[in-house]
Amino acid sequence: MPLFARKSRMKKIVRRIALFIILCFSALIVFTVGEVFLFKYVNPPVTFSMIRGWYNQKTQNRYYRAPRYQWCNLEDISPNLRKAVLAGEDQRFLNHKGFDFIEFKEVVKDIIETRRIRGASTISMQTARSLFLWTDRTVFRKIVEAYYTVLMEFLWDKERILEVYLNIVDWGGGVMGAEAAANKYFNTHAGLLTADQAACLAAILPSPYRWSPVELNDYAYMRKIKILNDMKYMPLIGNIKDRSPVIEAGIASSVFT
Repeated sequence: MPLFARKSRMKKIVRRIALFIILCFSALIVFTVGEVFLFKYVNPPVTFSMIRGWYNQKTQNRYYRAPRYQWCNLEDISPNLRKAVLAGEDQRFLNHKGFDFIEFKEVVKDIIETRRIRGASTISMQTARSLFLWTDRTVFRKIVEAYYTVLMEFLWDKERILEVYLNIVDWGGGVMGAEAAANKYFNTHAGLLTADQAACLAAILPSPYRWSPVELNDYAYMRKIKILNDMKYMPLIGNIKDRSPVIEAGIASSVFT
């Protein structure tokens, strides 16, 4: 085959490969945007982590026990729990667009000064991870998590993000969401949680499989006390009459995480 013909053929192959990659990338963008847009209006019946748990159990020929999961609208969840979760997990929730760079700086500072590693994930990031992604701690998953976080912040409002988060967050022991956690740990409904009960639930979120909200260890108990103190500074998301911004400085860095 002449050299010119070979070069022409290679160009066609490269163009086809490039076109295929562009089409796949475009299809992926359309799918993910549609996925996030759908859950703006539709309450998710399952999460990716639930599907993966079911798959792992089935492939290992083990019995799969689905987690307790019952959807509860945001307005039906206790204001105490809404404020407690903000106090413990993301105090600048209303003031950022998915990424809390102030908290990130505090994390880096803690690592340098105390060598203590802690997370800086916002509620938006945790929601994206729990709903759409797997739990492996890889760079690729972090990148995809950031992508979904941007989509959610663009397509959803803060009320929807918090509502989904409170319904899919893992509270350990096969319990998913506020209603299931309130029922299992305190034999009540999510809307009836007291401030103390809500603070206990928020206190264990960093490690729900090692800590219990009904038998707090010393560290979790200190988190609970701090959360109870900071709850009075938190806005009540879901109530239009109380949408005051979160205090930017001083509070978030004082929360144990």
